[in-house]
Formats: sequence, C-alpha cells, structure tokens
Amino acid sequence: MDVAQRLRAHLGLALPTPVTEVRRIGAAPGDGFVRHAIEYDGLEGDPIPAFLYLPEREPPVAGVVVFHQHAGEFDIGKSEVAGEAGDPLQAFGPALAARGLAVLAPDAISFEDRRSPSCSVDPDDADWLQHYNAMAYRLLNGDVLMRKCLDDAQRAVSVLSGLPEVDEARVGVCGHSYGGSTALYLAAVDSRCRFACVSGALASLGARQRKGIGINVFEVVPGLASLLDAEDLLRAIVPRPTFVVSATNDLYATDADEIVRRVGANTIRALRVEGEHALDPERSRAIIDWVVGVSGAEAS
Repeated sequence: MDVAQRLRAHLGLALPTPVTEVRRIGAAPGDGFVRHAIEYDGLEGDPIPAFLYLPEREPPVAGVVVFHQHAGEFDIGKSEVAGEAGDPLQAFGPALAARGLAVLAPDAISFEDRRSPSCSVDPDDADWLQHYNAMAYRLLNGDVLMRKCLDDAQRAVSVLSGLPEVDEARVGVCGHSYGGSTALYLAAVDSRCRFACVSGALASLGARQRKGIGINVFEVVPGLASLLDAEDLLRAIVPRPTFVVSATNDLYATDADEIVRRVGANTIRALRVEGEHALDPERSRAIIDWVVGVSGAEAS
C-alpha cells in the first residue's frame, strides 16, 4: 500500500464524500470579494463553522482551504485567517480573495467557535483542557484525534470543490504551523489537493524527539512513528506542486531543508529564511504569491 492507503487504514479514515448541505449564515462585502459565514456538519454531527471568501469575478475560480495556526490561542481560529484577530501576517483569506481565489477558512476542533458554549468568544482557562480532551477521550474509546481532524479537513475540500463558483481542478491547501501540519497530512492522503503550501510544519519525528519539541495532540497516534515520517508525507504529495516554507530557528521545521533535499522533486519549491517560527512579512508575501501563481488565479 502507498502512504495514503496505509495512513487511512491505520486511522480508520474514510474516503472523502461530497458535503451536500452548506448553511450560509451571513455575508459581508470586502475589497473585491464577499466573505460568507457558513456552517456544515462534521463526522460526529458537529457543526463546523467557517469563513468562505468568494471573489467578485466570473466563475469558475481557483480555490484554497487555509487552515489556521495554533499559537496556544484557542479563542482564535478562522478569525486570524480573516485578519480579524491575532497576527495580521496570517490574514490569508482577504489577501488571496482580493487576488481572485475562493478561500475557505474553517475552525479546527476546540478552537474559536468549536469550543464549548461557556467560552463564548473570549479566552477561557479551560481552553487547553478542551483541546487535550479532544485527543484523550478519543484514545480512551479506541479512536484518535487525527482521524477526526483529517476528516474535518477533507470535508473542507469537499465543500470548496463542490461550489459552483469553484474549479475543482484548481483547489489546494495551505497553512502555517498547526495549519501547515494539517495541510501536510491532508495533501498526503487526499489527491484532490492539487497543490499544498506547508509552512513551519515540516520536521522529522526523530529530530523533534531528539530536540524535545512538542507534538501536536492530533499527531498522538499509536504506532505513527513506525508507519511514516515527514519525508514520506512529502513524497506522497509529489508530483503535485508543493511550497515548503521554513526558518532557521524554527524548531517545528528544524530539518525541513534536509527533508526537501532528500525528496529532491522539482515540483517542490522551498523557502528557508533566517528567523523564528512566527511568520515574517517575507514569508507571508511569498506564501500569498505562490498560491496565486500555482493556482493560476490571476491568469483566469
């Protein structure tokens, strides 16, 4: 079996299916686009809130699902991609929509509007516990959080690809940090992702363990280390276009340059800069330009 088949079998992750009901809750005009608040159902019948950006141009248009980062800020998810909270360098939604892409930015489980109602829209002392429990209780029940997270992620691709305004042959995924990890794993198992931008999220499990680097709770999967590594995931995406973004002092991409070199595919573009984990203007601009270019958004 290839990497996608092995990982799906290990997780019990079903193949993607169309999402037949997308509820549009509200809309707000932007500069060359309309931002819709939408909702659709997840694997467990849970509503997944998201922002959908549709550019004001003749369809069909290219599209990208942008997965938000972690940063220990559970009250912020899709709103950071929207540029309404958090780091403005993560505001890929309006930046990409203004250049002609449809953009879908969902909340990850236990972030922003996918926390318990008692948290409202503000940080709560119990936020970390909700995130931890999303992993722990699934393990107790013989399940893993990665299955849920990747099912959520492939539903996002189904939503975006299924829109009449979007050209499903030009839909990809993008993310930084936690979002980059989601994009990496999803693109490896879901060939509908025609391109992938992985920022601050490519590091071998061995390097992370040697350096004592934290593991995303969704990666806490028994036997995962013996099944695959970051290099296998990257190889599984090839030959689809891939942009690997990293920084020299970013522990979460500590050996990204070495992994890219070993894979050695000409469809991988790599940008490695001097810096830390958090995005800087150079990397943020490069991500936007690459997504626009690889999707053909401005040429359509």
